[in-house]
Amino acid sequence: MAKRLIDLVNVTKKFNDVTVLHNISLYINKNEFLTLLGPSGCGKTTTLRIIAGFEYPTKGDLLFDGESILNLPPYKRRVNTVFQRYALFPHLNVADNIAFGLRIKKMRENVIKEKVEGMLKLVNLKGFEKRPVSSLSGGQQQRIAIARALVNEPEVLLLDEPLGALDLKLRKEMQIELKNMQQKLGITFVYVTHDQEEALTMSDTIAVMNNGVIGQIGAPEDIYNEPKNAFIADFIGESNIIEGIMREDYLAEFAGAKFKCVDAGFGQMSGVDVVIRPEDIKITNESEGQLKGTVLNTTFKGVHYEMLVQAAGFVWKIHSTKMSKPGENVGLFIGPDEIHIMKKDAKPEGEVLNEE
Repeated sequence: MAKRLIDLVNVTKKFNDVTVLHNISLYINKNEFLTLLGPSGCGKTTTLRIIAGFEYPTKGDLLFDGESILNLPPYKRRVNTVFQRYALFPHLNVADNIAFGLRIKKMRENVIKEKVEGMLKLVNLKGFEKRPVSSLSGGQQQRIAIARALVNEPEVLLLDEPLGALDLKLRKEMQIELKNMQQKLGITFVYVTHDQEEALTMSDTIAVMNNGVIGQIGAPEDIYNEPKNAFIADFIGESNIIEGIMREDYLAEFAGAKFKCVDAGFGQMSGVDVVIRPEDIKITNESEGQLKGTVLNTTFKGVHYEMLVQAAGFVWKIHSTKMSKPGENVGLFIGPDEIHIMKKDAKPEGEVLNEE
């Protein structure tokens, strides 16, 4: 059974008269890779800084292994932080940058050397010991920043958008490397990002934040396939979101047609929001679809085509490996399992706990 390591308990944070965190509660398990995901200004970095000790909550508590650590300064907490700006020391070489924290602790030089060599091997930079950090690429500098944090053997590594300054190809490579590091070391990672793909790729658990609250928390597959509200559905991946009516259990009406679905418990004739992912809509012949429409635009995306189709007064975004040309009349088929029903205008809750 997973062990709870960090607990944020009814945490509120205000800056002057502005409330940036609204009574959030969240726990993080030992050895978990948890990502705080959300748009700019949602409160995710403030949450991370409270865990690190760089900010203090206006009210609420922060527990580590069941004990409050609010009064502990950052350097006494069993966490280390990696920032988007690497904050490496330009006058020190690679080895000395990694060893900096160990020398502050006055460790023996032979122990420091052994630990630094182990970290360089972990981040695939063995042989770079004597190089000046200014000679390294952005990705290499980020690895050194991570090695400098990990060499202190924290129980928790906090990462604040550490890949944001890297180009797309290198960012994807580093996503895989970070996940591999976390699994190999078996320590807890708390990761902050606004990049949905990053969160889905690396995380064991994702907490989606917006306007200072946690709207949903769960495994990446659950967040993607079962979003709790329209904001999350729209923010996590791409979605077609359309107003509808739940006529009865397992039967929804939207876009002027009735569709079988797998949802129940919304009551009869209740207003709902309907979410359908672009990859879940099949383009067919007009006679085979529940809806008829016209292709407005087609864009090649590498592994699939993205098409915009006007049907029933709504422009549908569709992903398919088969191309339909602009101006072509098509049918749209949506199966029951591809329809996700949400309560209309559902709002994120002010308190969400990490669920087993």
